Amino acid sequence: MARDSSKSALETWLAGRILDRLKAEGLGPGDHITEQGLADFFGVSRTPIRTALARLQKLQAVEHRPNRGYFLAQAVSAVAATRLASGDEEDKLYYRIAEDRLRGRIAERVTEMELVRRYRTTRARITSLVSRMAREGWLERLPGHGWSFQPMLDSVKGYEQSYRFRAALEPQALRQPGYHLSREAIERCRQQQLSILEGGLATFTDAEVFEIGASLHETLVAGSANPFFIDAIRRVNSLRRLLEYRAKRGREKIAEQCREHLQLLDLLEAGKYSQAADFLALHLDYALKVKAPLVKPTRGKA
Repeated sequence: MARDSSKSALETWLAGRILDRLKAEGLGPGDHITEQGLADFFGVSRTPIRTALARLQKLQAVEHRPNRGYFLAQAVSAVAATRLASGDEEDKLYYRIAEDRLRGRIAERVTEMELVRRYRTTRARITSLVSRMAREGWLERLPGHGWSFQPMLDSVKGYEQSYRFRAALEPQALRQPGYHLSREAIERCRQQQLSILEGGLATFTDAEVFEIGASLHETLVAGSANPFFIDAIRRVNSLRRLLEYRAKRGREKIAEQCREHLQLLDLLEAGKYSQAADFLALHLDYALKVKAPLVKPTRGKA
């Protein structure tokens, strides 16, 4: 029974995150959903993706067409959030555990039963959460028994290092021989940024804003057609999510960042790749200076 509950929790979480991802990609009714792309993004096999999509089909959010796969059936924003409420509860506990680790309230090494007792929840729920944390790279199973939090992911220093890594990687991706970003990809990213500026600032959640930003930067790097670059940016985006949610920026700062994204897209559309790379380096440097002070935890006692 515990295994079934854990599996259900994973499916619920994946269903909610798939909706976030589809929204970040700017997909609308009738657009095709790529199972393998979702599996690669979430670091799972296609089996749980298909199960989560089947769950979304029951909510009439997506539709399955024989021999063609899944397609978005309605606007993502139209899917009733309450129908995936248990996924929201998963997120709350996920971030609570992250916050407690950042404040030093949880030891580096823990067992699932310790987490069950601390958070007064079920073993199945904790099993689902630690599996998610392991997929995202900030928790690692110990040989035989227990889990270990990864030290590079539980500090402001780690957050700063992730930005410096991105500043070294992303501009260089734009300078690779043969770099190309299709007009369709540029327009999709542009519409996502405009969706934030034209009403989204008041309605999008922090998670949705993060997904849209991460999607844009992954798309930029994908133009290099270098699988090592692409894999690296996806991994760092997954890892920095742990600290990114703490950087509660004012909405005016988010709007400023979106306008910079639009300038960057204009440069790429004009084929000014070298200038775009320089602009991107400055953009990342400024983002680090703005957000790094916002993620500092106040370490407390358990």
